[in-house]
Amino acid sequence: MARFVSWLGRNADGLIALLIAFCIGVLGLADVVGTDQVNEATLLILAVVAVVLLRDRLSGRSMEREVQKVLDRADSIEQTVGVMHRAMDEMGGVRILAGADVGRALEQARRGTDTWMFKGGTGTYVRAVTLPRLADDARRQARRLTVRLEIIDPTNTEICERYARFRRSLSPQPDAIGEKWTLDRTRKESFATVLAACWYQQRSELLGIDVRLSVVATTFRWDLSSSCIIITQEDPQVPALMFERGKSKSYYDRWNIELQTSLDQARRVSIDEAAKAVSLSDEPTVDEVSRLFTRLNLALPTAFSDRSISEIIQKAIQAKNPYQ
Repeated sequence: MARFVSWLGRNADGLIALLIAFCIGVLGLADVVGTDQVNEATLLILAVVAVVLLRDRLSGRSMEREVQKVLDRADSIEQTVGVMHRAMDEMGGVRILAGADVGRALEQARRGTDTWMFKGGTGTYVRAVTLPRLADDARRQARRLTVRLEIIDPTNTEICERYARFRRSLSPQPDAIGEKWTLDRTRKESFATVLAACWYQQRSELLGIDVRLSVVATTFRWDLSSSCIIITQEDPQVPALMFERGKSKSYYDRWNIELQTSLDQARRVSIDEAAKAVSLSDEPTVDEVSRLFTRLNLALPTAFSDRSISEIIQKAIQAKNPYQ
């Protein structure tokens, strides 16, 4: 009964029009009403029908809008789910590395790469491992390899002192190499990386090395190959992150742009011109190194003695792996 009453309420105007039409039709057939009254009643019926049609159309448009909202919401949910799926897929290409896994990941990253970018502090690991291994790979596989390095500027006393303070804040004790971090050591380490780049450049036509000097000290190190990017920190106890290019392409591409931009803004060292002007022996001499840095417009501090320059040579050619 309630359902019938509800139906009557929804269709009352249509029933009224139907009843009026029925009554007028009966009265017209019985000659109870005249033609004028029938015409007037017809207009009234048409008006009621028009109201019904307008109501139904408005109701239909309202329903269409609601349906469209639901469809739009469904599309939005589908897009959100799609973004989440892509993000989860890319996060699957992110690995957390610790301990010996970092060295193994860097070794794997060097295999088959045709490019290597580094941004960090003084580049100790670069001298000890990265440059010699890349030079060996390029020679063994007879292929061209581009290396771009960004380290802190050894001629900038302020930034070198700040970096030394930061390293001492991590540990005031001597590190794995057996030395404490001081202003003097920081400058020698950076000079040694520049010297190592020139030395390896002279010994391999297959290496194209670009060295940049930064006035900003970073607490992170980035190593980027054609297959992945590995982000480490100065503290070897802190886990590293690796983004694989195939599985985390958007992250890899963004870090690639970041490193390229940072390198382009740092001061370039013209090692190609200097390498042609100053030939370095297999065991560079103090005189050769002094002339090299003069040619590079990187004047060694006047406080550096021949012994200091010899330390730079040793750090460049016989660097110790700080994580071994």
